[in-house]
Amino acid sequence: MYPVRTVAPTETPVTLAEVKAHLRVDHSDEDELISGLIDAATAHIDGYSGILGRALVTQSWKIEVDDWDDLDLPLSPVASITSVKYYDGSNAQQTLAATVYQLVNRAGGSCAELKYGQTWPVTYTRADAIEVIFVAGYGAASAVPQAIKLAMLLLIGHWYANREAVSTDAGSPLPLAVESLLAPYRRVGV
Repeated sequence: MYPVRTVAPTETPVTLAEVKAHLRVDHSDEDELISGLIDAATAHIDGYSGILGRALVTQSWKIEVDDWDDLDLPLSPVASITSVKYYDGSNAQQTLAATVYQLVNRAGGSCAELKYGQTWPVTYTRADAIEVIFVAGYGAASAVPQAIKLAMLLLIGHWYANREAVSTDAGSPLPLAVESLLAPYRRVGV
């Protein structure tokens, strides 16, 4: 059950202007390089494969599972569930009414859960019997926690100052401050 992003964010958590101000760059000669560093830092931190395991700016994701008992949503924060589809006993795809399920956000993560008095329909036996599309992220870039944005600025600054893969001085792969700022936001399995 690896999630697939269906709609990418429309903006990055930090802007080119914010990064240039942090780097004290007042020219546009390296805008392409800096934009690439922003994209790399975003990919390093954001989404299912990012080190936080969470969505930063609003984006849509899809999971496919084989059983109703496995409706944990693997990213956080989850804002809403767009749709739940399933293959019925005849192997025809159906859309489940939103009156049957609800989004539940807990400290350990989010899930689609059966509403009181409802029952899950019978599904056809297949690995992708159930599809859930959901929206995750803090909202706009301005809503991303400041500690995450600061960690991104520090990481980008580190990469900007150390442009080679190999260095003659003994450095660490990530500045300690980046790890410390991101630690409270890491998704930890329970």
